Amino acid sequence: MKPSCCLASVAALALPLLLSGCYLLPTTRKLPIPKAPLVTQTVAPEELVARLNQRWAALDSLTASVEIQASVLKSKEGVATDYTSIRGHILMRKPELLRVLGQVPVLGSRMFDMVGDGKNFTIWIPSSNTAYKGSYALTKKSSNPLLNLRPGFFLDAIVVRGLEPDDLYSVVADSEIVPDAARKHLFNVPEYILSISRHKPGSNQLTPVRVITFHREDLLPYEQDLYDSEGNLETHVTYLDYRDFGTGKYPSTLVIKRPLDFQVVLTVDKVVENQKPPLTDDQFVFKLTEGTQIQNLE
Repeated sequence: MKPSCCLASVAALALPLLLSGCYLLPTTRKLPIPKAPLVTQTVAPEELVARLNQRWAALDSLTASVEIQASVLKSKEGVATDYTSIRGHILMRKPELLRVLGQVPVLGSRMFDMVGDGKNFTIWIPSSNTAYKGSYALTKKSSNPLLNLRPGFFLDAIVVRGLEPDDLYSVVADSEIVPDAARKHLFNVPEYILSISRHKPGSNQLTPVRVITFHREDLLPYEQDLYDSEGNLETHVTYLDYRDFGTGKYPSTLVIKRPLDFQVVLTVDKVVENQKPPLTDDQFVFKLTEGTQIQNLE
């Protein structure tokens, strides 16, 4: 008999023994046990949606003092360019009024000033005395990624809107294992995932609009994915470390990422919802200085 045949025969005889466990030497090791939250709430899908709608309906305006840190992403090249953090102020009033003001570090003067009314927007760069005007929502990307920061992008990220009457939705329960490297723990985070879609015009096809992830410990949104009209993921927002700012709970950090373009991290110092006296129209208007160059964006 050839040596190779002998080896094959021995292997064939040994295989049943190995499978039976007679020649296996098992060892036991401990695995970290994920810690569950002290409270896990259970609600029906319609109640989860009702809570979101009520929270959105109760919000008329919002002002926030933040630190803004922007990064330009070149995902295909594996390169990110980070910009110096700046102070900023955000004013929002329903239905679509928004103003975002960025300040020059140390000096405190205006680095940029952006306003939008739901249809159009203007962003003014005082250092070059240039103003860019365009549509409220981004329709065509600029070669300068920072000019793609339209008011609609900010508004959709800083507040989680309620559902529109023609929105369709589904809710699934899930859980996520989250590591805590500092404490060397694992946490089991139960979640509800709300998927919102609409019928594509003239078709029975459903197009995704948003996906919102709620933690079942407090039933607050911790992630939001926003899709464009073609159903492509456009923006991913993470809401971290909710705090009570006096007029309600609001995340102290927002990570707003458009995977192909840029990322903006907002670190929140102060938030006021439905401030008194109410925000006025003139707070969403600024006057351009004489000689300002105006460039129109598509």
